[in-house]
Amino acid sequence: MKRHSRAICWFRRDLRLSDHAALYHALKESETVYCVFLFDSDILDRLADRQDRRVEFIWKSLFELHERLSKLGSALHVLHGMAEAEISGLARRFDVQAVYCNRDYEPDAVQRDAEVAKSLNGIAFCQYKDQVIFECSEILTGSRKPYSVFTPYRNAWLRKLNGYYLRAYPVERYLSALVQCAPQSFPALESFGFSKGELNVEAGESGAKKSLDEFMQRLDEYHKARDFPALDATSHLSVHLRFGTISIRALAALAFKRRGDGASSWLSELVWRDFYQMLLCHHPRLAQGHAFKPQFENIAFTNDAEKYAAWRDGRTGFPLVDAAMRKLNRTGQMHNRLRMVVASFLVKDLHVDWRWGEKYFAEHLLDFDFAANNGGWQWAASTGCDAQPWFRIFNPVAQSEKFDPDGSFIRSQLPELANCPDRWIHEPWLMPDNEMQRLGVIIGPPVVDHAEARAETLAMFKAAEKFQTRGEDHETDRHADESLCEKGAAGAFGKKHSA
Repeated sequence: MKRHSRAICWFRRDLRLSDHAALYHALKESETVYCVFLFDSDILDRLADRQDRRVEFIWKSLFELHERLSKLGSALHVLHGMAEAEISGLARRFDVQAVYCNRDYEPDAVQRDAEVAKSLNGIAFCQYKDQVIFECSEILTGSRKPYSVFTPYRNAWLRKLNGYYLRAYPVERYLSALVQCAPQSFPALESFGFSKGELNVEAGESGAKKSLDEFMQRLDEYHKARDFPALDATSHLSVHLRFGTISIRALAALAFKRRGDGASSWLSELVWRDFYQMLLCHHPRLAQGHAFKPQFENIAFTNDAEKYAAWRDGRTGFPLVDAAMRKLNRTGQMHNRLRMVVASFLVKDLHVDWRWGEKYFAEHLLDFDFAANNGGWQWAASTGCDAQPWFRIFNPVAQSEKFDPDGSFIRSQLPELANCPDRWIHEPWLMPDNEMQRLGVIIGPPVVDHAEARAETLAMFKAAEKFQTRGEDHETDRHADESLCEKGAAGAFGKKHSA
């Protein structure tokens, strides 16, 4: 005997049918299951760009989900409005006994879910772990406290990992419980106030599978090539993980079972996702714009609007920084190494508050995930949970020379440097004027002198540290975290948020 005669499965950050925790439990425990997705007006109304790539990605992924359900004789019910009213209203209309969904750990989502659960007035609200391998308090220190440094967290995470946590949910066994109904129409994107733009990523489970199949061919070299933006070396799966068109369990299982440095490095990147979600769960103040390290809450950033605009538009004069920002603005994508470079540059060369950069990424990244974005920016700004001291400052020229040595990525994004010789590609302002004119290289001087900016940054942080709050319950630098140093910092913005 099943627990419920009728139930709803509410899709959110899990736009797939395979290996889906909430859907599995709903189908197994209910005689009839309705599949529902809500375009949440509380979220959509805050988006300024009516051609937001993320909304289009969701819409295209939902269309694929709609077609798959239609072939099974079922339907995807697509709603638009406020969650509390729409989900509870549909639950009453369908006379269900339960609403199933997967947990979301962002503070706003937690509050939304609490309000929805209350509005259901006795209808069961059942939530499950699905977007992480280990939830907030599944990995704790020996004193039962949350970790605040990555390496010891990763080590504990890997010690606990086994086949149980990687098992897929066999949704396929229970699909007969899907409600059978006449074909449903699928709403146009325009009905939600948005229009199609230039989305250059294949959406849905099919897009995720294609990206994964291609990545498997280059996984073994991942640890060597992942930091070079001119190479097609990353997984292109970050957006699929963000919207759940692929299961984190499936990816972690592949990385766990595969031998070699490439797979090991990739698995470590997946651990970063759990780490940042765990931090946000235990420290919800991070979602309110607070620094993880209280002593750096109010650094005296100068916040020069013109310098910020130069960074935003990709016209700082530093080729790698500008190329990265132009690609972000054009495609919504940025390689993880470049995220660290441009973040460090904004904060420690231009002395602009990290929150400005965090907000800009939140508005423009196709794979935007709050926990990873906040963690990455605070890592770059040295305000976050980083065992490395604040005097780590990326040199934008050295980063360019090291990770784009022949300027291939720079030239692909900056047409004004297409003819720039290799000897000047990283510092084109050193070119003689006659050479610039002869080759058609058009670039002005850099907006800042890195050496001078570095000295000012050190003074800013030293001043802030004088007011350090004593007695805070944070782990100390005795947990030396080499993976966060320049040598191997590819995880700072979380799981391969890469181009």
